[in-house]
Amino acid sequence: MGSSVIRVAINGFGTIGKRVADAVDAQDDMEVAGVTKTGPSFGCSLAAKKGYPLYCTSDDPDRIASFSSGGYDCQGGLSDLLSSADVVVDCAPGKMGAANLAKYEAAGIKHMFQGGEKHELTGLSYTSSANHTENLNARGTRVVSCNTTGLSRTLVPLYEIGDSLRVECTMIRRAADPGDSKKGPINAIKPVLKVPSHHGPDVMTVKPEIEINSLAVAVPTTLMHVHAIIADLPTGHGQTTESILDLWRQTPRVIVMHGESDRLTTTAEVMEMARDIGRKWGDLHEVFVWEDGVKLVGDRLYYFQAIHQESDVIPENIDCIRALMGVESDWKASVAKTDSAISDYYGL
Repeated sequence: MGSSVIRVAINGFGTIGKRVADAVDAQDDMEVAGVTKTGPSFGCSLAAKKGYPLYCTSDDPDRIASFSSGGYDCQGGLSDLLSSADVVVDCAPGKMGAANLAKYEAAGIKHMFQGGEKHELTGLSYTSSANHTENLNARGTRVVSCNTTGLSRTLVPLYEIGDSLRVECTMIRRAADPGDSKKGPINAIKPVLKVPSHHGPDVMTVKPEIEINSLAVAVPTTLMHVHAIIADLPTGHGQTTESILDLWRQTPRVIVMHGESDRLTTTAEVMEMARDIGRKWGDLHEVFVWEDGVKLVGDRLYYFQAIHQESDVIPENIDCIRALMGVESDWKASVAKTDSAISDYYGL
């Protein structure tokens, strides 16, 4: 790394990329080296407004030149961006990972992918609470998906009660992001017929000690995912429903609120709350747990949580950058720094 400030390239400036860019911009130990787009589009205007250097996803001179037709100043191709950065955050559409990985390895740059890619691409995955240490100074990794991130946030503290945990969960998945008009279902409930769904096994890529299986269904909403979780806790540790709630209240990036008394009984109301408290894009980086939906019966815990699929992985990306660059070994210290900077950035 050439300086004390980490220069971060963001390859793909869409739903996740634009959020990662702002989160990087908020940190005092990082700066946005540049962002990429495939061609001239409204997203280029957003990058220009924020002052992020704009690059093309391709090194093709004609593609690079096409940006000028939209009035945009393109600094060059992806290779140019990679040569000026310390680490690249891949926010390209899913299934482009293998091709992009070859480019990153050729450029000799540290790299991180999103949960749309498979664990096998890098052989290493990341979430802040589960395996920050294992990712220290790695060449490349993958920040797990929004659902896996959300599961890790509440399950890892439960595992640490007695170093064992068995989990069954059902993911009620949104059909698409709000800006995506290409997906469905429109008027159906669609079970994911691959059993178990990939979500449980994905948790085990960051915390293999947790025994977990999952099912999933897609429903006609764009707002959030909901998880219905049953967790068998280790016996003999004297846990109660209230002690579990207190544990989560002390856990970073978990919000516990009462559905009935706080009038937050649906994901629509949770998203409205995020807008009301001034979150940009109406984002909710935290996992939302319904207090009145949590119940411990013997050693079996039942609960519901909600995940904002567009934003809960954003702060994890920042912590992951610090892990790859080896600048912060304590995950809680990184989380505190990340979250405080983002809060200050938006004046929250």
